[in-house]
Amino acid sequence: MEKAEARSINGNRMRIGPRAASRNLALVSLAVSLAVSLAVSLAVSLAMLSSTLPAARCESSGSSEYDVKAAFLFHFAQFVEWPAGTFKDATSPLTYCTVGDDPFRGALDQGLSGKTIGTRPLRVQHFKLPHEMQSCQVLFVGAGENKLLADTIANVSGRPVLTVGETEHFAADGGVIGFVVEANKIRFEVNLEAAEKANLKISARLLALAKTVIGNPKGN
Repeated sequence: MEKAEARSINGNRMRIGPRAASRNLALVSLAVSLAVSLAVSLAVSLAMLSSTLPAARCESSGSSEYDVKAAFLFHFAQFVEWPAGTFKDATSPLTYCTVGDDPFRGALDQGLSGKTIGTRPLRVQHFKLPHEMQSCQVLFVGAGENKLLADTIANVSGRPVLTVGETEHFAADGGVIGFVVEANKIRFEVNLEAAEKANLKISARLLALAKTVIGNPKGN
């Protein structure tokens, strides 16, 4: 049976059997496969953030728009770093909250059901009034909650909460991320100053996909 040859470091020839060579090839293939898988996973996450919403769905007030926004919310949290001490331990849940009426009508609960970010399970809580909210890491404010907006922002001021909303000028008014619809696409704006007040670090990869970035990182 033929044997594969390789040259050792000291220049002497050594022989490697077909089985060993096959194992080495399998290990290299596995490493390449894992690298490709990680690259594809990141590409899919970024693609989801920059995906377009067809005109028919964007013009609808049905659940399809909020299915897409629920997916955005899931991916936003993957590109945000919360400060030390935010969570009790490494397996404490990351909590999404809504205030007022729930515009998702269950789409957020369903979209996040069974998912995790790192070692953290995800959970969703719904509150009618700002002062009821506790232990939220991601807070969504719907378009119909203008009357609650000021109290909601004030209630979480200085706390490590990623505020996301769809009211007009949400980011400019002090929210961290605001959804906007432009040419039948769901886009988003980021307020870095609001993020820094909340002690949140926003990934540069997320900022690169934003329509508008308000403010500059510390030190700039």
